[in-house]
Amino acid sequence: MTPKMWDGRFTKATDTTVNDFNSSIRFDCRMAMQDIRGSKAHAAMLCSIGILTTDELDQIETGLNGIAAEIANGTLPFDPQAEDIHMFIEAELTARIGEAGKKLHTGRSRNDQVATDLKLWLRDASSDFKADLIELLETIFELASVHVNTIMPGYTHLQRAQPITFGYHLMAYGQMFLRDLDRLEDAVIRMNISPLGNGALAGTTYPLDREQTAADLGFNGITLNALDGVSDRDHAMELAFVLALFMVHISRFSEEIILWSSQEFKFIELDDAFSTGSSIMPQKKNPDVAELARGKTGRVIGDLMTLLTMMKNLPLAYNKDMQEDKEAIFDAFDTVALCLPAFTGMLKTLRVRADRMREAAAGGFTNATDLADYLVIKGLPFREAHHVSGQLVHHCIENNTVLEKLDLDTLKSVCPLFDTDVYEAISLETCVNRRSLPGGPAPETVSSAITASKERLTKFK
Repeated sequence: MTPKMWDGRFTKATDTTVNDFNSSIRFDCRMAMQDIRGSKAHAAMLCSIGILTTDELDQIETGLNGIAAEIANGTLPFDPQAEDIHMFIEAELTARIGEAGKKLHTGRSRNDQVATDLKLWLRDASSDFKADLIELLETIFELASVHVNTIMPGYTHLQRAQPITFGYHLMAYGQMFLRDLDRLEDAVIRMNISPLGNGALAGTTYPLDREQTAADLGFNGITLNALDGVSDRDHAMELAFVLALFMVHISRFSEEIILWSSQEFKFIELDDAFSTGSSIMPQKKNPDVAELARGKTGRVIGDLMTLLTMMKNLPLAYNKDMQEDKEAIFDAFDTVALCLPAFTGMLKTLRVRADRMREAAAGGFTNATDLADYLVIKGLPFREAHHVSGQLVHHCIENNTVLEKLDLDTLKSVCPLFDTDVYEAISLETCVNRRSLPGGPAPETVSSAITASKERLTKFK
């Protein structure tokens, strides 16, 4: 059993139930490599200020490198009896190199150690998420570029509203995910400040060079208040929020994919490799990737709530409650890492039914607003034009037809301002193309937005 580094104060061994309850190594072992990186930086700094000799530093670095290699190749199992990953690595190092290992913790507390490890882990995980998110955005931009002219109905209240294009609709999600990328970058910048050297809560009397360890570990600076430095988990909560909001966007997208792939819509067909079937109904082709992504969104939101609730009433500085931060934030990153590749692959391989999309846009009176706008241009006040357009929609419903198929006599019977140019004005292509203001669905406008979004994305690479 790994010895307790703090047992000098105690006369009894920890009760086994308390030991199991207290131990975090079953999940914080994921920070082993970050812990070793932090320890090597701390050891190098201790050597530079004369607390470790060069020989002792060499022993520590060699020992830590050996431990890292064995963890990586699976030959060094974690001791389930160890209290946490920090104590496990220190005990293993001391067992290998002796007295020099006992000096490693000079000027350091597990409080600043774990705060440092967690930031390093989150920084690595954020980098992986960023790469996956960039791939998703590139997929969306590519698919949108192909479909800037693919007309479909836009919806409000899930009722057909106005004609747009599939490329335009996709780019709405593109903007959401770009904002997610912005938030991720901002959160990482705020997080990237080193707490190493904060000690338990009040720093240390040793002349530590905190700037040196911060630079060695790739931090942009050091915390300026040790009490805050060891008890701060804003970064975990902020990143959990970034992940939760990203998953909300994924969930909304998933809901539409589920609808679009249904027999009732038939706007898209999912690739067989990204669909599943039924054990009893041979005809089924289920959008399980989208459904699972939608379902797992609740899980990530729950992780965020766990972190917020855990932190809401904690006094300064460190409290054992904060051990609960890791499983929640690890799970949030794990869930997103599981969803993203499958979701992106589903988008890359889906087949778009442009004919069905256009048919739906034509059949839902999505050009009714444009009919009213036509009359406004002819001089009719908008409220009157709106009423006329509504009357004609009612007539179409009663006679099972659409606005663009009404003959001119019928149109004039409701309003004499109609002329033959109305048919061009209310064609679906015209309805889309004339909405060319920035932010609109006109093909050239969407193409410009795609170009601008691609340029914005390059700044994150």
